[in-house]
Amino acid sequence: MSKKFKKSLFYRPFIWVKRAVIALLGIWLAGIVFFSFLPVPFSAVMVERQLSAWLSGDFGYVSHSDWVPMSEISSPMALAVMAGEDQKFPEHWGFDVGAIQAALTHNEDEDANVRGASTLSQQTAKNLFLWDGRSWVRKGLEAGLTVGIETVWSKRRILTVYLNIVEFGDGIFGVEEAAQHFFHKPASKLTASQAALLAAVLPNPHTFKVNAPSAYVLRRQQWILRQMSQLGGDNFLQEHKLH
Repeated sequence: MSKKFKKSLFYRPFIWVKRAVIALLGIWLAGIVFFSFLPVPFSAVMVERQLSAWLSGDFGYVSHSDWVPMSEISSPMALAVMAGEDQKFPEHWGFDVGAIQAALTHNEDEDANVRGASTLSQQTAKNLFLWDGRSWVRKGLEAGLTVGIETVWSKRRILTVYLNIVEFGDGIFGVEEAAQHFFHKPASKLTASQAALLAAVLPNPHTFKVNAPSAYVLRRQQWILRQMSQLGGDNFLQEHKLH
């Protein structure tokens, strides 16, 4: 076997991996650009959930969402997810350093439940482009994509995409689908109480249920309502041009 042929065999897998990485980066870059103004038809997490259901034999499962612009989402809903998930959303550049430090300190306790510190921007990047789960590889990719969307998109756009792809229950993605499924009304008509209840099940809608809220979820709903008031309600959204 010639040295040239051996070298070709050695480098061929590397070349294919390199091409795959470049192609993936190109898809992500195109997605960041195009979704800065186009509706998002589906997210990576939606695809992951659908494939997982099919592979497990659940052919009745359907990942579904209905895109709506921010003008068709009630202001309490926009405020509720920030109150519950990321109160510094209008101010940071994708990462809440204080929350990260607090989470690291909290998680040093082996008996404590693991606490996350993902901002709405990070959650949007993960849900739209990546897969679920915890790994340093995924977190690294998430960080890079977060910088990308924070650079190209406005805060209002990030919030709009987040609200349209976030998971509220099995197969229920986006606030319009959630509003119709749980409250039989469009997202534009959600009340503060209903919005706070939807936000209360995030980011774990498989454990916490909107239609069967536990005592914890109900307490969290009330806490979110108080935070919405303390943030300033609609004035907060108008001040930061988020609705």
